[in-house]
Amino acid sequence: MSNFGSALAILGASMLGALVVGACSSDDAEQTSAVVATSQLAEELFPDVVAATAQLTDDGSWTFSATISSPYDSPDRYADAWRVVGADGTVYGIRELAHDHASEQPFTRSQSGIAIPTDVVEVMVEGRDQLSGWGGQTTTISLSR
Repeated sequence: MSNFGSALAILGASMLGALVVGACSSDDAEQTSAVVATSQLAEELFPDVVAATAQLTDDGSWTFSATISSPYDSPDRYADAWRVVGADGTVYGIRELAHDHASEQPFTRSQSGIAIPTDVVEVMVEGRDQLSGWGGQTTTISLSR
C-alpha cells in the first residue's frame, strides 16, 4: 500500500477520484496497474513548456517566448494559453492561443509588453489545456536587468 500512497501524493488532488477507484481493490497487482495508468493519464492532461526566454525591452517591459508541446492538439482540444507567474502566484501576463497547432509540435509563441516589478528576479512559464486548466511541465526563468 505504501507505493500506492506515494503515487497518490505525487499525482495530487486533481487525480484523486481516479485513484480511489483503484484503491478499492484488495489485489496489489490491480492497485499498481491503476496507479501506472492514472500516472500516465496525468502526464497527458496538460501541455508542457519545454523552453522559454525573456528579453527586457527599452521601455522596461518584457517580451517572453514560450515553446509548448501539447499531447492533445486538435480543434476539439488543445493548449489554449501560457502565462508568466511570479513565485508568490502573481500572474504578470497571459498569452492566449486561438487555435490548435496540430501541424506544428512543439510550437513557439511570444508576448510583448509584460510588466514585471524590478524586485522580481525569477518567474515561471506555465501552459494551459482547454479542459484540464493550468499544469504540466513548467520553465523557470531568471530575469537579468
